[in-house]
Amino acid sequence: MKNPVKSYIPSMKNIDSHSHVRGESVYVDDIPELRGTLHAAIFCSPIAHGKIKSIDYSEALTMPGVQHILTHQDIPGENQIGGIVPDEPLFAEKELHFQGQPIAMILADTELQAREALHKIKIECKEKEAIVDPIEAHAKGLLHIPSRTFNLGETSNVWQKCEHIVTGEADTDGQEHLYLETQGAYAYPVENGHIYLASSTQGPTAVQKMAAKVLGIPMHKIEVDVRRLGGGFGGKEDQATAWAVMAALGAKLSKRPVKLILHRMDDMKMTGKRNPYRSTFKIGLSKDLKILAFEADYYQNAGAAADLSPAIMERTLFHGNNSYFIPNVKVTAHSCITNIPPNTAFRGFGGPQGMFVIEAAIAKAARTLGIKKRVIQKNNLLQEGHEFPYGQIAEDCQAHATWNSLEEKHHIEKIQLDIDDFNANNKHFKKGLAIMPICFGISFTNTPMNHARALVHIYQDGSIGVSTAAVEMGQGVNTKMVQVAAKTLSVNAHRIKIESTNTTRVANTSPSAASSTADLNGKAVQIACNALLQRLKKVAADNLDTKVESIKIHEETVFVNDIETKLTWEELIQKAFLARVCLTENGHYATPKIHFDKAIEKGHPFAYHVYGTAAFEVTLDCIRGRYDFDSVKVVHDFGTSMNRIIDLGQMEGGIVQGIGWMTMEELIYNDKGRLLSNALSTYKIPDIYSVPKEIDVTFLNTDGNDMAIFKSKAVGEPPLLYGIGAYFAILDAVQNFNPNFEPKIYHAPFTPEKVLMALYKA
Repeated sequence: MKNPVKSYIPSMKNIDSHSHVRGESVYVDDIPELRGTLHAAIFCSPIAHGKIKSIDYSEALTMPGVQHILTHQDIPGENQIGGIVPDEPLFAEKELHFQGQPIAMILADTELQAREALHKIKIECKEKEAIVDPIEAHAKGLLHIPSRTFNLGETSNVWQKCEHIVTGEADTDGQEHLYLETQGAYAYPVENGHIYLASSTQGPTAVQKMAAKVLGIPMHKIEVDVRRLGGGFGGKEDQATAWAVMAALGAKLSKRPVKLILHRMDDMKMTGKRNPYRSTFKIGLSKDLKILAFEADYYQNAGAAADLSPAIMERTLFHGNNSYFIPNVKVTAHSCITNIPPNTAFRGFGGPQGMFVIEAAIAKAARTLGIKKRVIQKNNLLQEGHEFPYGQIAEDCQAHATWNSLEEKHHIEKIQLDIDDFNANNKHFKKGLAIMPICFGISFTNTPMNHARALVHIYQDGSIGVSTAAVEMGQGVNTKMVQVAAKTLSVNAHRIKIESTNTTRVANTSPSAASSTADLNGKAVQIACNALLQRLKKVAADNLDTKVESIKIHEETVFVNDIETKLTWEELIQKAFLARVCLTENGHYATPKIHFDKAIEKGHPFAYHVYGTAAFEVTLDCIRGRYDFDSVKVVHDFGTSMNRIIDLGQMEGGIVQGIGWMTMEELIYNDKGRLLSNALSTYKIPDIYSVPKEIDVTFLNTDGNDMAIFKSKAVGEPPLLYGIGAYFAILDAVQNFNPNFEPKIYHAPFTPEKVLMALYKA
C-alpha cells in the first residue's frame, strides 16, 4: 500500500541541461534554412540627431547577390512599432533620432553579400545637436510622458521636525544585456498569405501584434514560435520586436524565407540598455534615527523612443523606499527624451535604480552622523501592516526575519571586528562591509498584463503535452512547468513534454518578464491539469463503482479511500479515451486582488513581495584601486522553493550580474550620441576572476505565499538587487583608507579607476 503525499514535488534537474551541454539545443540561428533563404543586414543612421537629405541605394542594388533593399516606403501597413507610446518607426523616414536607428534592410543570397552591400549605400544628413543627458532633456521639456509622483504622508510639514537632514545626488549608468544569443528572427511565407516567424523574443504576442500592424494583415495570419532564448534579461521583451517584424516584412514582400541575426557590435550599437538615471535626494531623520521624510527626483534617460521606459519609470517609483518604512515620502520620476537608442527592460525593471538612491541617502546620512549605515537600515525596516507609498499594505513581511537570520547565522558583528582588526594592521589593503536588504514587488505593474493560459493534452498512451506562454531563456521555467504538471497529475515527469511557445497554441500572451512567468503560467497549467484530473477521477469512480470523492491518483496509481487499486495511469487514460472523455484542457489564470489607480497613484499592484538581506565583504588593494569580493552572504525569502537547484542558480547569477552593474559595466556615450563602449574590448562584464570567492545563500524557512505557484516565490529579478551592496562595501573600504573621502555624487559603477581616484582624493 502506498501513502499519498500531498506536498510531493518531483526532484528535478533542469530538463534542458542534457541538450545544452551536448550542443543540441536549438536556437533561432540553428533552425535549418529552407532553400532560397535570403539574409538580411540593416543599414542604420550614422548620426544621433538630424535629418536625411538624400540616400542613394543604386550601387548597393548592383552588388552580387543583392535581391531587395526595403525602406519605409515598402511597408504595406503602418510604419510604427511603439508599444506604450506610438513614437518608434520601424524604418526612419526623414528624421533621425539615434545613431544605429534602422533606415533600410538589404536582402541578399548570403549574409556576407548583404553586409558588403551596406558599404555601398550613400547617405547625406543634416546633423543637429544631440542630447545625451536626461537633466538637460528635462530642462528643455523633452519628456515621453508627463512626470509622475508617489506620495505618502506630507513631507513639507515634517522637515522642521527632523533632527538631521541630508541632501545629495545619486546616479546610475545603464547596463548592456549582453545575452549570449544576439537579437534574431527567421521568417518564411506559408500558404494563404500566412507568415511563420521564429523569433528570439520574450514577448511572442507583441511580435505578432506589431508584425500584423506593419504588414497590414490580421494577427491570425502570423504564427510566432519561440523554442528558447540564449538569454534575455529583459532585452528581448520589447526590443526583439523590430528585428522579427523586419524579417516578416522581408518574407512577405520577397515571398522567400528571410533570416536576420544581428552581429554582436550591431546589437550593442542598435539596441537599448538598462535605463541610466540621474537623481537627487533629501532625507530627514529623527533623533532616534527613524527616517521621517524622504524626497527624490529621478531623471530617467529613456532614449529616443519611449519603448518600455514609462513602465520602468513607474517601477522605480514603486521601489523608491526599498525595504524601509518611511511615513512621509514624495518621489517624482521624469522619463526624458535623449538621442541614444531607446532604453528598455533589464532585470529589475527600474526597481534597482530607485533602490540605489535610497541606499545612497542612508549612506550619506550615516556618514554625516558618524555611524554605520546598517544602524539606520535596521532601525527602519518594514514590518507587517506598514503602508507602501503606493497604498499597498505589507503582508507576509520578512524584512526583519531575513536581517535577523543573517546576523545570527553569520555573526555580522564578529565580521566587523575582524575587518577592523585587519584594517588596523594593514596599510595598503583595506576591507569593507555593507549590508543590503531588499524588497521587490511581484507582478506586472500594468494590471491587465497579469494573466496567462496553458493548453494541456493527455495522449492515448498517457503521455502529456503542455503549451504555455512561458519563454525559456535559461531561467529554468520549462522545468518548473513540468514540475507543476507532474505534481498536479501525480505522474512521472518523463511523461511530460513542454512545447515551444507559440501564438497559435496559446494566444494573447503577456511577455515572460516581471519575475511572474512561473507564477502566471504555472497557475494556468495547474488549473488545466486539475480540470483534467477531475474528469479522470470520475472515470475511475465509474469503473471502480465508487464515489468521485473517494478517488485519489498518486504516483500513477488510482487509490480508493487511500487504498491502492490495480488501476494504473495508462489504463485510466485508455478507459477515459474509450469513454470519449475530453483529454484536452485550456487553463486560464488571472492574478486576483491586484489593482492600481494611476489617477491617485494608489492601489494594490503586487501579488506579493520578496524580501532578503545580504552582507558583502570586500578587500581593496589601495595601491592599484582593485578589489576582490571575499564573500556575499545572503538570507533570502524563497517562500517554499519548488526547485532549490534552479532557484540557487538564479540567485548566484543575479547577484553577480548586479555586482557587474555596480562595479565594472560602464556604458559611455560621447556628446554626439555615439556609443564608445561598443565591444567586449571596451565593455567589461564579470568573469570567473571577478566573481565573489564565496556566495553563501540561506533559504529562509517560511510558509510561502498562496499567490506564488506552490508557494514558491519568484526568483528572477530580486537577486540582482543585492548587487547594490557591492558599491557600498567598496565605498566602506575606500573610506577606511581615506577617511576624508565623501562622494560629491554617488555614481555607479564604482570602477577601479574611480576607486583609485577616490583613494587619494583630498
